[in-house]
Amino acid sequence: MPDTTSPRVAVYLDFDNIVMSWYDRVHGRNSYARDRQRIAENPADPEVSEKLAAATIDVGAIIDYATSYGTLVLTRAYADWSSPVNAEYRAQLVSRAVDLVQLFPAAAYAKNGADIRLAVDAVEDMFRLPDLTHVAIVAGDSDYVPLAQRCRRLGRFVVGVGVAGSTAKSLSAACDRFDSYDSLPGVSAPEKAKKDAATPHSRARKRSVDPAADLLERALRLENDKDPSQWQHASVLKSLLTRLDPSFSEKALGHRSFSEFITAHPDIAEMDDTDNIVRVRLVDTKR
Repeated sequence: MPDTTSPRVAVYLDFDNIVMSWYDRVHGRNSYARDRQRIAENPADPEVSEKLAAATIDVGAIIDYATSYGTLVLTRAYADWSSPVNAEYRAQLVSRAVDLVQLFPAAAYAKNGADIRLAVDAVEDMFRLPDLTHVAIVAGDSDYVPLAQRCRRLGRFVVGVGVAGSTAKSLSAACDRFDSYDSLPGVSAPEKAKKDAATPHSRARKRSVDPAADLLERALRLENDKDPSQWQHASVLKSLLTRLDPSFSEKALGHRSFSEFITAHPDIAEMDDTDNIVRVRLVDTKR
């Protein structure tokens, strides 16, 4: 059995599935199927480009979510990366150390190529890397139910992520924990996603003002979603921060301690050290 005291996570993304599902979530049921030919023939067409921008996947939100469970041992994304739609994500994925697995354009007889390749790799990895404790499957297809069940039988904690409205109930039931992509910290709701597409750099400008504050908020939201008590031990929070960004250092940011770093962001976090145990929680703007 893997050593659960040091969680180690493997992430597998059926990238085509998530891209198509989110496109349908933003633009309406079966929208991608209707627009597929136009997207393939001319993705630079202004109308097509605008619709693709409105349905952009936040890869960072998915990887950050997986990181909240432990150290990422490997992350693989499966897709036809020669497709212009997927090619737009290559730089973003590579920058997050994601291995891109090329799936050549599937003919009708091989429509489940991604499912089979992903499942074979995942099972092989579980035997090759016995220290894996968590397996994250980012997809919504019921074809992944046997994989989720096999991972659980082999003693792994299975985390699923899929788009609301496009995820098979049987897949969510086969996982130990399943979350909708829509609910991940940092992901805009479908209506907001359309509006954000008009100003694609607005969020980037906001984050660039204080990237450390953004990192702190993301970490707190990830922990808050998993623990209803809201209060988090400072040591656990710092560990998550360094997993999200290995270059994080409160001293490099000019703070003598992690507690000082927290108190420097009162609009994001509040701290309690009354019991000689430093605890932190996300500021509730409604209180």
